[in-house]
Amino acid sequence: MHHDEFLRLVQTGAALPDRGTAERAVRATLETLAERIPDGLAEHLAAQLPQEIGEHLRRVVAAHEGGPEEHHTAERFDLTTFAARIAWRGGVSEDAALQEASAVFETLDAALAPELSEKLGSVLPPDIRELLPESRMDDPS
Repeated sequence: MHHDEFLRLVQTGAALPDRGTAERAVRATLETLAERIPDGLAEHLAAQLPQEIGEHLRRVVAAHEGGPEEHHTAERFDLTTFAARIAWRGGVSEDAALQEASAVFETLDAALAPELSEKLGSVLPPDIRELLPESRMDDPS
């Protein structure tokens, strides 16, 4: 999937007014997601995404690096905190943040290899997993 297509799908899925708003939604969601998942998984996700999109994950992973012995394993937070962080980063309400995150997850699912989408679903808590496409929501594997 190309960068423009990714943004177009997010813009359409979240009913956003323009490309810039979609870019902001993608950045806010992926930066927050990168805080919630292990660095190794974030790196794998970034590798399968368009370079510009993957950079949002890589930037957070790079911020975690303090030395070779340090490896971020994932902050533990729930859907309420997830929404609040996206809202803060994006300058939107928490309801809008959840709508946008859902569209980003839908687009991620289309862009990633199925096994990587399944891995993502397996590391998220049930309340955040509700934002995933229905085909991934019930898959706790």
